[in-house]
Amino acid sequence: MYLHSHHSPLSVMNDTARSILHTLDVSKDDSVISGESGDDVVRDFKKLDITTPVDDEDYAEAAKTIIHHSQENAMANEISAPYELPHFPIEVHESRKAIQKKLCTRVQKDFEDKKSHIGTELEDDILSQISEFDYVPHYQRVNVSGEDTSGVPLEDLKQAAQLIQEALKLRQFYMHYAKQSFPTVTSRFLKPQNTEQAATPGECPYDIHVDEKDPWNRDFPEDLNYILNTEDGVIQVYRTKEDVEDGRRLDYPFPPLSTFVADMNLICAMITDGPLKSFCYRRLSYLYLKYQLHVLLNEMTELTAQKAVPHRDFYNIRKVDTHVHAASCMNQKHLLRFIKRTMKKCADEVVSVSGDKSLTLTQWMISDKMVTDSMNFQVFDSLNLTAYDLSVDVLDVHADRNTFHRFDKFNAKYNPIGESRLREIFLKSDNFVEGKYFAHILKEVMSDLEESKYQNAELRLSIYGRKRDEWDKLAKWAVKHNVFSANNRWVIQIPRLYDIYKSNNLVNNFQEILENIFMPLFEATNNPSSHPELYMFLKYVTGFDSVDDESKPENPMFDKDVPLPSAWSEEENPAYNYYLYYMYANMCVLNCLRKERKMNTFVLRPHCGEAGPVQHLVGGFLLSENISHGLLLRKVPVLQYLYYLSQIGIAMSPLSNNSLFLNYHRNPLPEYLSRGLCISLSTDDPLQFHFTKEPLMEEYSIAAQVWKLSSCDMCELARNSVLMSGFPSSVKKHWLGPNCMKEGIAGNDITRTNVPDIRVAYRAETLLEELSTIFSALADTATPVPTPK
Repeated sequence: MYLHSHHSPLSVMNDTARSILHTLDVSKDDSVISGESGDDVVRDFKKLDITTPVDDEDYAEAAKTIIHHSQENAMANEISAPYELPHFPIEVHESRKAIQKKLCTRVQKDFEDKKSHIGTELEDDILSQISEFDYVPHYQRVNVSGEDTSGVPLEDLKQAAQLIQEALKLRQFYMHYAKQSFPTVTSRFLKPQNTEQAATPGECPYDIHVDEKDPWNRDFPEDLNYILNTEDGVIQVYRTKEDVEDGRRLDYPFPPLSTFVADMNLICAMITDGPLKSFCYRRLSYLYLKYQLHVLLNEMTELTAQKAVPHRDFYNIRKVDTHVHAASCMNQKHLLRFIKRTMKKCADEVVSVSGDKSLTLTQWMISDKMVTDSMNFQVFDSLNLTAYDLSVDVLDVHADRNTFHRFDKFNAKYNPIGESRLREIFLKSDNFVEGKYFAHILKEVMSDLEESKYQNAELRLSIYGRKRDEWDKLAKWAVKHNVFSANNRWVIQIPRLYDIYKSNNLVNNFQEILENIFMPLFEATNNPSSHPELYMFLKYVTGFDSVDDESKPENPMFDKDVPLPSAWSEEENPAYNYYLYYMYANMCVLNCLRKERKMNTFVLRPHCGEAGPVQHLVGGFLLSENISHGLLLRKVPVLQYLYYLSQIGIAMSPLSNNSLFLNYHRNPLPEYLSRGLCISLSTDDPLQFHFTKEPLMEEYSIAAQVWKLSSCDMCELARNSVLMSGFPSSVKKHWLGPNCMKEGIAGNDITRTNVPDIRVAYRAETLLEELSTIFSALADTATPVPTPK
């Protein structure tokens, strides 16, 4: 591998690179540069391009200054603490500041030139005329050229390319049916027959007008009075009773279970294929090392670009906590103060009833010897606690070293003072006080988000599927207590607890759970007047999550002969992907109906890959738009590479993982970021893992300190969090720029995201290069490589 220069304007090695090579005196060993071994035989090695802007005097001056000072002050690095001496005299510091000022001026000039091209006000009609290739930032690019750049034999490359292409087509197929997003650049390579399949991320999220003064607007569309029937675990829609008798259901397609099983088996076979594993591992290693070179060559330029933007910095860019549970969205001190305040203000309010006994909050908290009834209603036998006695230590809701690989102990941390009754009173929406306390503390958390202005969240609320009226109760709770904020959207989490419900005779089979979860949604979409509060509440719901301990033993694989939900009446819990498929299938039909009615649609965003079998990630790849955690991708290079090519969003929570499944220093987040996976930072459970009033900023702060993330890295993570969130596209355009739904640098507005165009261009060009490497191997026998228009 050797350095060479092209004679095109963007490929000429400038004076800076030559002066650096000359100073390092690398010419003494030509084999280092040319790849020669001393036998005068020139070998056809891959070529490494380092391209820079042409005739850049500022960079040349900066390079000479740095090299000169490094030679003069070589001995300064040998001075050790506690004796600290400046490495450079004050004059040198002043000259460095002057050079940086020149660079800032140059970047500002480039920014003004770009602004003059597109106008001061970015209107839609102007933006539609701008190509994403109209403005390409100048930076030092690392290119690999040659006949074979994959690093594997040609036959292995062709086989790997065919398998990867098939996997990408499968994901595009499933995303199309569910009305979920698929990256435009990848879809251009796949060239779908149906152009609607190539949906951009901007087309899929819903977009509704939100009146913050009156979020619960009772302007209902007319009822359709369609007939709803559950068939093989999926709710089907018919226009009339005659259509039901004739079997003419509406054409709302979804992949049948047999197709999903076959596709899942194919992906599972792919992740164990030896040549494909080697190919994906090599490509991931290359992506990691290429990013390190990019940072080495362009870090200062990226920082300079950020400094040239007025006002904007990491603190005042929009960021979304894409994975946080509502019942634990407050920190432990906040919950403690709320409980104390409630004990003082609502001491005599009845909070629970058992039989003929009513208990007030004071009786719950200060009872010295409560009488235990048949329901074991006793709470604080012999504790005799008052508001003054309560402390964070007594509350005992924070995760500690005892929760590592003990999900049962972690779940117990949701119970203040170890008492589930207190959780029911303060952290549930369905209780004797109709969730008043829970609504109040959530509104306090939302008020903190609104006060910070730039922080947003997607809080998760639970629907269990035990009863049909759970949705109506949740919606009435939200409307009655006005639990709404423009800084929040809801995600509904569905626990995988069929085995517990069945053992307690709460349900007869798995289909009852599916009906309890999805039938109210279909009814509210079909006839909004039948569920008015639910119809209003669904405007602010973005998707569904599947939650529980992934490490629980299960048989991750099942075949097409697996029992249907109506026949699943045994006490054994269905597999993870069985849950996921039937959530996806019902969501496909529901989204088709809601899209027809011009209502917002939903996406699937489950907990996936936190622990347990890697097959969970296969289901996530096929069915989900985004996932949470994704830790196990580090063990499966094929899936990790597919997640990269598909740009599947991954909400990672390192502090949560550190307490449950994976020590912080082993977390793969920095590797994922380097390779270009679409990741964001999230908090998961601030009640258990965080200490401050701003848990999301705490998560960013610790990650930046431990992994030495730059300001550009953190702004990129924040931008990803907005893009993968479920907020309406109009809101995203306000936060990131009116053109944010375009991919590449055309969709980046540094004045709002604080992400330099250099970083965005690097990500887009690298993804394009990877796709070109794969599809060029199939150019002779399969789909040719598309040319960007």
